[in-house]
Amino acid sequence: MAALLAEPSLLTPLSHSPNPRRVLFPSNHRYPTLHPNPFLLSISSYPPPCPCSAGTLDPDPAAENPNLNPNYNSIASTRVEGGRDRRRAVRIAWEKLVRWSRSWRSKNKSDVLEKTKKVVILGGGSFGTAMAAHLASKKAEMEVSVLVRDPHICRAINETHFNCNYFPEYKLPENIIATTNAKDALAGADFCLHAVPVQFSSSFLEGISQHVDPKLPFISLSKGLELNTLRMMSQIIPQALGNSRQPFIVLSGPSFAVELMNKLPTAMVVASKDKKLASAVQQLLASPHLRISTSSDVTGVEIAGALKNVLAIAAGIVEGMHLGNNCMAALVAQGCSEIRWLATKMGAKPTTLTGLSGSGDIMLTCFVNLSRNRTVGLRLGSGEKLDEILSSTSQVAEGVSTAGAVIALAQKYHVKLPVLTAVARIIDNELTPKKAVLELMNLPQVEEV
Repeated sequence: MAALLAEPSLLTPLSHSPNPRRVLFPSNHRYPTLHPNPFLLSISSYPPPCPCSAGTLDPDPAAENPNLNPNYNSIASTRVEGGRDRRRAVRIAWEKLVRWSRSWRSKNKSDVLEKTKKVVILGGGSFGTAMAAHLASKKAEMEVSVLVRDPHICRAINETHFNCNYFPEYKLPENIIATTNAKDALAGADFCLHAVPVQFSSSFLEGISQHVDPKLPFISLSKGLELNTLRMMSQIIPQALGNSRQPFIVLSGPSFAVELMNKLPTAMVVASKDKKLASAVQQLLASPHLRISTSSDVTGVEIAGALKNVLAIAAGIVEGMHLGNNCMAALVAQGCSEIRWLATKMGAKPTTLTGLSGSGDIMLTCFVNLSRNRTVGLRLGSGEKLDEILSSTSQVAEGVSTAGAVIALAQKYHVKLPVLTAVARIIDNELTPKKAVLELMNLPQVEEV
């Protein structure tokens, strides 16, 4: 209507029509009949057109120009008031959030850190070292004992306060003490952080079980599935220690060790069937640069942490083959669905899979070059052989071992996992990356679930 009034010539053909009303309006359309010519009604008689209806989001010139619009002052005043109301609402919402935060902190203030005298870290790799540094920096009076295998690393940490294999450029807090003796490391510990790779955890824990207090809480940092048994760490730790009641917590979420060392903002989740224990570990680990959420869904947190490593290998393969962003997005979306299908069959909560330990960890591991598993996939997609890739790195890419276990789990729970299965076949050298892509693209076109 506005266009017609702006350009009178557009009305000319209609003036010769025997029934112009039928041309522009449906038979059941009601319009004002007080004016002899409805086409000349004021624009204000109709709702103003949406700015985007003409293909543009530019503001109406009449609304912005006092010379064109007699109601300019009224419109401007309304906008100013609207802006003030919006800013006031945002400020009030933020103030409520801050007050809630302060109230929650005062009611849930814990003395866990104050009571903790010693924490032991099993494993002096990148993440174990980062968590040791994080805890040691929270309380200088607390002893943080790191159990390592290499005497050279042990001596370097104690004498120079540097981990010469991992983060040689970062000086560690002086209350970190390294040892190769399990008995010394575990003696008097209030909490234990387990940072040994999954495939070696069972034999390692069996070897030190006689030194472990049956009430010592074990916080698992390891992600993956044991290849032959398909066990998760929540099963491996109590069975290897011979104590089904060993307190267990799993820590997971999007977290690169180097960013923890740099004290960059990070968020993770601790999961335990014991809510009080989860809360205690939350208080132990939380800091101004590390947010810790709690969960009771141990299975969901563990299985998401294990399967995202396999999906990251697939993402790396896509990158290495230069298959493009469309392919990457489709692959990761499909992989997320496969993880959800299997995890929920195993008893996980769907909400866990959209949280920090699910979507959060998947995004970090699949899209960032710091990911070890993504790097393995990238090199596979570029044409390198798996043996060459693994022999050239000292760090463990858990997805390589986990891939075979995932397929066995899928068979056990009767779930089809096309992308994760393709990764397992590539790792077993039964399928080339190029052939895997062709086979995946030729799967039946089905309804999205």
